[in-house]
Amino acid sequence: MTLWASLTESIFHYTGLSPAAFFTILAIMFVTYKIVCGMFVAAGDYVEVKRANEYVVREPVQIGDVTEEDLKAYDGKDPNKPLLMAIKGQIYDVSRSRMFYGPGGPYALFAGRDASRALALMSFDPKDLTGNIDGLSDAELEVLQDWEYKFREKYVQVGQLVSHQTTSEASE
Repeated sequence: MTLWASLTESIFHYTGLSPAAFFTILAIMFVTYKIVCGMFVAAGDYVEVKRANEYVVREPVQIGDVTEEDLKAYDGKDPNKPLLMAIKGQIYDVSRSRMFYGPGGPYALFAGRDASRALALMSFDPKDLTGNIDGLSDAELEVLQDWEYKFREKYVQVGQLVSHQTTSEASE
């Protein structure tokens, strides 16, 4: 009994609470902790969710000469295909930046296209999603050149765009 008396005296001395109040508060704190922890995904569950949403990052594969129509198939909708984008006719594998260029990303509309004009104009207008850079000012061409340098530095060039006529003539 001396242990219990010593414990109750210590609780009152350090907290100013009766043992009943102290243990009630302790129980409430424990229940609150469990409820708050239950509101979040358990660490084991997070690993499973991440694994389910993970896509395979592959080494870039050279695709060679493709048409703009063929490039559209590499817009990120098919997780088994690389995510590609072109600047000034040069195609880059942007798969490692899927969160930006993939579906739902802020720059997803550029994927699977030559976005030269849109990048030069800093535009998200669908009519600017073209490789046509005719009529751009020197300042806009400089902006485009900066984008091209960034892409060359960060991504692997995997091919280049060719016109549909060029590929049709080559197959004849």
